[in-house]
Amino acid sequence: MTFHSAAALLKKTAFCLVLFFALTFSSEKSFAQFGALSPQAKISLVTIGPGQELYSGFGHSVLWIYDPVTGLDNAYNYGTFSFKEGNFYVKFLRGTLPYTLSVAPLTQQAPYWQEENRSIKEQVLNLSPSQKQKLYNVLETNYLPQNRKYQYKFFYDNCSTRMVDVLKAAVGDSLQFPGYTKDTLSFRQWIDKYAYKQKPWSDFGMDLAIGAPSDDIATPAQATFLPDNLSSAFDDSKIKVGDQLVPLVASTRDLFVAAPVTEKEWLTPMVFFWALAVLVLAYTYYQTKKEQVNFTFDKILFTIVGLVGWLILLLWFGTNHGVTTWNYDILWAFPFWLPLIWYISENKKPAWFQFVLIFYAVLVMAATANLVKHNLVVIPILLIIIIRIYYMNNSLSKIPQKG
Repeated sequence: MTFHSAAALLKKTAFCLVLFFALTFSSEKSFAQFGALSPQAKISLVTIGPGQELYSGFGHSVLWIYDPVTGLDNAYNYGTFSFKEGNFYVKFLRGTLPYTLSVAPLTQQAPYWQEENRSIKEQVLNLSPSQKQKLYNVLETNYLPQNRKYQYKFFYDNCSTRMVDVLKAAVGDSLQFPGYTKDTLSFRQWIDKYAYKQKPWSDFGMDLAIGAPSDDIATPAQATFLPDNLSSAFDDSKIKVGDQLVPLVASTRDLFVAAPVTEKEWLTPMVFFWALAVLVLAYTYYQTKKEQVNFTFDKILFTIVGLVGWLILLLWFGTNHGVTTWNYDILWAFPFWLPLIWYISENKKPAWFQFVLIFYAVLVMAATANLVKHNLVVIPILLIIIIRIYYMNNSLSKIPQKG
């Protein structure tokens, strides 16, 4: 188990223990405070399909309590954040933006998801009246103002994983939850499964931002960070009701079925960067044949490369996401190209610039070991870089040395 997995497990264990003791020692108070569910009440896991926006691209999960006798219609949503939060963008980038448990009727939220053409599936849970009441108390306890905020972690603690946490806190050892066991993939591979074809640019951006921790193989429990996997795991789970061990899911129905999306993005990162590589190769060939010494393109290219490198360093050392450390894209996205590339021109070259090129060439060669991370999209990027390193190296002899 990795450090990140162990830390996530400890946080979840602590969360469940707090709720367990809160229920154990103040059950009567909670029962009175939150009210009693009728025998006709039902509790369901509602899974919402992926949306078109990046933040909704992996789906969503809520727990829905509906009681026709009391009129209760509460959908408990752990994926809520506020744009009114102070220093919102700074906290968002640093991974410290607090997420909140919100509660609203499902009948008010469902039309919004339908408008976005997102499927809605309900799985009614096979709980006894006392288990339903305990789960309701857990959710309401967690919704208290002092409890509703939490530190969101995309892989380890999100709107989907919290569904399991609160269920375990309510029913304890009565639940047999195997997690998602149908596939064994890394966190990055799970992201690719959703984003690589449908949102190739988003997938490329996420691959660029996340580091080696994302390549850990997700355990069956960890794989339920994706709502669809959680839904499947619930189907495979069992719960003890009285003296019987029964399926956790009593029934399933589709509340809304999304229309198929056939439109695909044609200008993918693979198409764009291969086209750019061909153009760069042709331009470099032209410059070489004409014996031109012009570094305008290189200053633009390696300024961008340097900026990407500084962004990787910021995500690595300046954020709390937990999965942006040890990012080996730093090998080719060499941050010190900004400002080093601006020390060279057609009229002068520092004495040390040749050594920078040699050192960087070694880094780029080492970066080829990381090709699979980007579904091979990084190949044309490295090709562009190698072509321009070759051009700059050949041009150095034509430039007067300075410094």
